[in-house]
Amino acid sequence: MSERYKPNTTVACVIASNDRYLLVEELIDGEIKYNQPAGHLEANESIVAACIREVQEETGLDIQPEGLVAIYQYTASEQLAFVRYTFYLTLKKCLISTPLDPVIQSTKWLTFTEIVALKSKLRSPLVLKCIEDYQNNKRYPLEILNDQLL
Repeated sequence: MSERYKPNTTVACVIASNDRYLLVEELIDGEIKYNQPAGHLEANESIVAACIREVQEETGLDIQPEGLVAIYQYTASEQLAFVRYTFYLTLKKCLISTPLDPVIQSTKWLTFTEIVALKSKLRSPLVLKCIEDYQNNKRYPLEILNDQLL
């Protein structure tokens, strides 16, 4: 009998303002990679609370997601798979952000064109896919999730 499939549950947030998107710059295995503010769901934490926490840790911003872009399944390798809940938030202006997490080198507000140019430095293909889905108005209300811990 094979071992049960257990993908990592992660959250991310597309944060948009004035045709720019907030990305975090992190050092992974000696290389700079770019991602939305994102991370893993912790024990006894709701999915929305995980998003709020990760955004605050990685950007220093205390903000609430407006809705859900989509839920993505991504297999990075035979041993590493993810189910990623990607939220969104649209801001009136690009806020100054300072990471609290020491793993995050900096944050950057980038245009879609600038992000496409960084394609080889994106943490995963989901970074671009989530932004494209957001731009195509793939957006759902938070009420679609029942994230109450029962």
